[in-house]
Amino acid sequence: MLDKLFQLKDDLYDQKIDQRIDRVFEELKNQYPTGEDAWGLNLKKAKTILKKSYPLYTKYFDVRVFHREPSAISDGRPLVIVSNHSGQIAIDAMLVSMAFVLDVHPPRILRQMVERFFTKIPFVNIWASEGGAVLGDRKNCQKLLERGESVMAFPEGVPGVAKSTKDYYQLQYFTQGFIRMALKSKVDILPVAVVGAEQIFPWVYQAKDIAKFFGIPALPLSPLYFPLPSPVDIYIGNPITLPSDLSSDAGDDEIDEHVVMIKNIIKEMIDEGLEQRRKVFGLSEDLAKKFGL
Repeated sequence: MLDKLFQLKDDLYDQKIDQRIDRVFEELKNQYPTGEDAWGLNLKKAKTILKKSYPLYTKYFDVRVFHREPSAISDGRPLVIVSNHSGQIAIDAMLVSMAFVLDVHPPRILRQMVERFFTKIPFVNIWASEGGAVLGDRKNCQKLLERGESVMAFPEGVPGVAKSTKDYYQLQYFTQGFIRMALKSKVDILPVAVVGAEQIFPWVYQAKDIAKFFGIPALPLSPLYFPLPSPVDIYIGNPITLPSDLSSDAGDDEIDEHVVMIKNIIKEMIDEGLEQRRKVFGLSEDLAKKFGL
């Protein structure tokens, strides 16, 4: 009898989630009437992927989303979303993308700017493009922004993901591309901070010299290569408008001033998130520190 009741509860929960996702994608059809675009996006397949990965978002990584001011992005205008990068295999990008579909209004499919090597990974590249990812060059970005879409950039690139444990939550060098793209398209920048994704792979040493020798982006050495269920918090800041008299072709010094400003904002949100971070794997704070978590 109890087994049947629990099964009924699970069935009702799954039905409720399916209905929620169906409603979100009905809204998204207004932006994508055909359900597809030239970059490989496929709404039908994206919805299927989201339904299958939903338990990862809500249960395994127990994602929470914090808005500094939800109404600041409620008009649905295009944005360049900029975030820190972490997690060794870019799980953070997947979770942020899901957050903007499920926990941001109106829902948005973020067009993630991915590295060229990523587009050559069999199966994963197709799955990613169906969900909205595109090759991260400026032409793609500009065309998408002109179409009213929001793009997501990780200015740290691979060095942000490929960090050793000792460097967790230390922001790496930010490239200038996201600033120039925002200026070119005259859109605001939305800073985002992800806290908790570093602990998905808690003990890692990046063998950078060996990776360089073999011509690969990174070589993580770890006693554990299975992602652990670290709770993840996503902090969404307020849109930042760049000066109207600043050109996208401005000198590096002028652009760097704004790169540093955005980087500092994300760092502040990370620090705030670390202060409020939940227990990792259920460990007490003392034990977590003892194990380097």
